[in-house]
Amino acid sequence: MSYLKGLKCRECGKEYPKEPLHVCELCFGPLEVIYEYDRIREVLTHGTIDKRPPTMWRYKELLPLENAPSVGSEVGFTPLVRARNLEKALGVSELYIKNDAVNFPTLSFKDRVVSVAISRAREMGFDIVACASTGNLANSVAANAAACGMESYVFIPYDLEKTKILGTLVYGANVVSIKGTYDEVNRLCSEIAGKYGWAFVNINIRPYYAEGSKTFGYEIAEQLGWRFPKHIVVPMAGGSLITKISKAFKELNNLGLVKNLDTRVYGAQASGCSPIVNAVKENTELIRPVRPNTIAKSLAIGNPADGYYSAKVIKESGGWAESVTDEEIIAAMKLLAETEGIFAETAGGVTLGVTKKLIDQKRIPRNESIVISITGNGLKTQEALYGKLNETRVINAKLSEFDDLIKSAGKEYALKA
Repeated sequence: MSYLKGLKCRECGKEYPKEPLHVCELCFGPLEVIYEYDRIREVLTHGTIDKRPPTMWRYKELLPLENAPSVGSEVGFTPLVRARNLEKALGVSELYIKNDAVNFPTLSFKDRVVSVAISRAREMGFDIVACASTGNLANSVAANAAACGMESYVFIPYDLEKTKILGTLVYGANVVSIKGTYDEVNRLCSEIAGKYGWAFVNINIRPYYAEGSKTFGYEIAEQLGWRFPKHIVVPMAGGSLITKISKAFKELNNLGLVKNLDTRVYGAQASGCSPIVNAVKENTELIRPVRPNTIAKSLAIGNPADGYYSAKVIKESGGWAESVTDEEIIAAMKLLAETEGIFAETAGGVTLGVTKKLIDQKRIPRNESIVISITGNGLKTQEALYGKLNETRVINAKLSEFDDLIKSAGKEYALKA
């Protein structure tokens, strides 16, 4: 049974039917999905959710499909890791990592939004799916389209990480590299969507697509024992994820599934592309576009579609936004790997780097619960670490040479008696 009611403009409130629309015809505001919450309240309980398989679809009443998902049925319910080693390194008492770097099938949180978007596109009769992407979305659209037999077109900036391009091509997608930034790619895709009528997951299907991100927030609350964290740090590219985590928390609170919503939400960006951070710090509603220049290419969106709403969520929650340099990103990637054994992509380095900075600034107290959002796998952005790690030691297969290596490193080990 579906609880999808329709679409509603975020600005003027005009409601629309359940169609492939994303912009209000009256005020040109963005549209978002609305639900029949009174009916959901009658059926969705902790017990109901607990009996379902450990995937994002355990919250199906709060997702915008009219039938069972046609792709991505195993997506979600990724680990929420108590990061005790990182707690010690940062000097905090309660720290968790929500690790979507192990999501299925393409190792990023984009598998959540794409499984919703493609399933909804198929319900509406589309047979070609497409996207504009900075990398992770490209991987997920290509993989999920292949899994359900749809043709896919993926448009990317020409200078993406080679691993991400390879991770898209392998699924047989039609990949088109554009000589320009993501924002230029996105403008072209809007024109293509208008002319060809394809299902662009982050354009004409965007309202449905974005709802998949809410499951990231639902899972955090459930995995914490149906409570909210006091603080959550979220990476920002287009800005959709942070707004949907906030929406998820509010929905759980309004439905009576989790009480006492007082979470502060923090946004993280790279210094080389931080338009939302700039707006928060300047206390302005204006998001000034920037030209990206950062190793965190998955966050390199200079004119974020949800920038205004991201800044609004941050301010209303009492949170803050901060940015980190490329050097700080790499240091944070190494810190996360060395303390928790989690290899995050550059966006994860942004999130942890910003978390550390916010703790040092005393914006996040050291004695309250903190969740760090890790959204993609480091195997996708290995190029960022080339030349930044210790080199391997090469020796001949002789015990004496290994002994010399140990001595040169200044280490001493007890020997077997």
